[in-house]
Amino acid sequence: MSTARGQLTVRAARWSATHPWRAIAMWVVVVVACFALGNMTGTKESSNEGDIGEVTRADNIVKSGNFPDHDVESVLITPKSGTLDQAEANKVAGVVTERMRALGGVAEVAQPILSPKKDALIVRVTLKDGDGDDRVQPLLDTTAKVQQDYPGLRVEEVGGESIDKALSETLGEDFKRAEIFSLPVTLIILLLAFGALIAAAVPLVLALSAVAAAIGLSAAASQLVPAVDAVNSVILLIGMAVGVDYSLFYLRREREERAKGRGHVDAVEIAAATSGHAVVVSGTAVIISMAGLFLARDAVFSSFAVGSILVVAVAVVGSLTVLPAILAKLGRWVDRPRIPLVWRLTANKTNPRLWPTLLKPALKHPIATLLVSVTLLLAIASPALGMTLKFPGTEDLPRDTAVMKAYDRLTAAFPSTGTAHEVAVRAPAGQQAAVQAAFAELSKRIQSDKLFAQDGLEEPKISQDGRVAVFEVATPYEGGSQQARDSLTKLRKELMPQTFGKVQGAEYAVGGFVAADVDYAAHTRSKLPLVIGFVLLLTMIVMMVTFRSVVVAVTAIGLNLLSAGAAYGVVTAVFQNTWAEGLLDFRSNGAVVSWLPLFLFVVLFGLSMDYHVFVVSRIREAVLRGVPTKQAVAEGITGSAGVVTSAAAVMIGVFAVFATLSTLDMKQLGVGLAVAILIDATIIRAVVLPSIMTLLGDANWWAPKWLRPKPAKHAAPAAAPEEERELTPVG
Repeated sequence: MSTARGQLTVRAARWSATHPWRAIAMWVVVVVACFALGNMTGTKESSNEGDIGEVTRADNIVKSGNFPDHDVESVLITPKSGTLDQAEANKVAGVVTERMRALGGVAEVAQPILSPKKDALIVRVTLKDGDGDDRVQPLLDTTAKVQQDYPGLRVEEVGGESIDKALSETLGEDFKRAEIFSLPVTLIILLLAFGALIAAAVPLVLALSAVAAAIGLSAAASQLVPAVDAVNSVILLIGMAVGVDYSLFYLRREREERAKGRGHVDAVEIAAATSGHAVVVSGTAVIISMAGLFLARDAVFSSFAVGSILVVAVAVVGSLTVLPAILAKLGRWVDRPRIPLVWRLTANKTNPRLWPTLLKPALKHPIATLLVSVTLLLAIASPALGMTLKFPGTEDLPRDTAVMKAYDRLTAAFPSTGTAHEVAVRAPAGQQAAVQAAFAELSKRIQSDKLFAQDGLEEPKISQDGRVAVFEVATPYEGGSQQARDSLTKLRKELMPQTFGKVQGAEYAVGGFVAADVDYAAHTRSKLPLVIGFVLLLTMIVMMVTFRSVVVAVTAIGLNLLSAGAAYGVVTAVFQNTWAEGLLDFRSNGAVVSWLPLFLFVVLFGLSMDYHVFVVSRIREAVLRGVPTKQAVAEGITGSAGVVTSAAAVMIGVFAVFATLSTLDMKQLGVGLAVAILIDATIIRAVVLPSIMTLLGDANWWAPKWLRPKPAKHAAPAAAPEEERELTPVG
């Protein structure tokens, strides 16, 4: 057993198992300290800076003008039915103006403006500089009081700050709902897997502790790599999946060894040498995949990478340290209290019937089975060829909040308050007159163009030094629509060169939401090959070193590409069309979220390694015992079927919860991950993997001489060959 006992995983497990209370106490202290650290440092939010094209140049021009960054809220006055009583509306607008000016956080209140159709009145309120909900809440309270005093009209407030506040509350509720639903779903699956309450609770508690620690560490890390709003949801998503899986793999192997008559410490050591080693390999693969996100040079991906890497690393450490301590301390109590019927099923020692039946086609007819299954997966992936990328816009936010209903009424009455392009111009000091003339020419050109909206709400802003000018050009169409993109193209390719292009020395660019949407999608497409190449190369190296086989590594890469492609196809088919809107409670914008393909790829590539490493490890264990490859494939897949199925069910359950959340991006992420894991744990594992490994036979284990494991200097004692082979590490 010397080879196994030399492993770091075994040494850590042995120390934890022989010093359980110390290991448990240290883990609790570390988790609490990490969470406290995050609360102390706070979270530094990302400003989404990065070079993604012309929209970045526009932002830089605007920043160079040093304009005061005043947020604007709009109070909209509309009739509850029929036509607008303008006299009453003007009276209410006067009350709004008076009360808003009395608030300390208000810098300016503009004169009321009547809509072009005379069906609404708007009062624009400029806020003083500051951050937080404390700025906008007094305005919301004031608007609500005016509404209460004048019930005959509809008085409501909408703006960037009020929408952000409502969205933050929605995301907070989503996060709580994800926690509430994911916990019982996971616990039920684990109860079915183990048949005992304590055994089911252990992985769940460890996963939650890893998530708590990672959230704290992520907040601290945001001081270096600023975080985006969704990072905590991603940490929960990834943390629950890998945290439970790693503990599940370890616990099932320890339980299996105890059933063979091993002592508690011996069973823990064997689990550390086999499943523990597989956990390290799997965690390394996930971390490598997530690290690929840094190559995108994007604030969102960098934030997701940091959160995911931290929660995976914490989950790996927990499964190798505190888990052996808990198992050693509990002993056979880990199988208490038992759930009678479920326990009898999980403790059944007879050979399983389902998986041998499922494996028959792959083992008996590997070529035909491989061709059929790969063809099926390629067909599922085919919709991805028509994938369109877009940012979720304001029009894609949930419409069940009061502020979004108000937003819809605001943009209907004043189209320029909806989607707008930001025209930014920087010119030499002596060119102000030429710039003003270009603005006048641009305004004239867009007045008769149906791609643009004009209702007199916006005026050009000029910097104090007169060198920078900013002007908003509105479009009456939703930000994700083709018409909005057409208006951007016309501005960039035609109108801007024909107007500001004639100003000597002028630098100009068009920014805004639509520009960010178009440029970010192009940025993602350009970075995707680089990230994919990085992930494939490093994953290939890890798998080659782990299994000492080039063929196994190449096979793993190919299978993961198939499952990722199938997930792309399903997400495209579901969310670019309308047939699933009622089922998943969303409104299709005809596209996939811009950041999803890249993030989905790295997550799937990492998580798919969980099962692949675990299953192939069991197959290789059988081969090292002298079992023929075909039989080893059957034994390895059948022997790992229970734990891998349970682990996959946990992941699918957690991911499916995210498909029920409010925002379109989380829905797409949840569906994509759940479908990919389902495909990976069924078609890939039960059909494609056994087919290709059976077909290749001994060639599965081919490697060049420099990669082959070195022969042991001392032969194993003849009296204990089975034990030595049992403990041979997969690497």
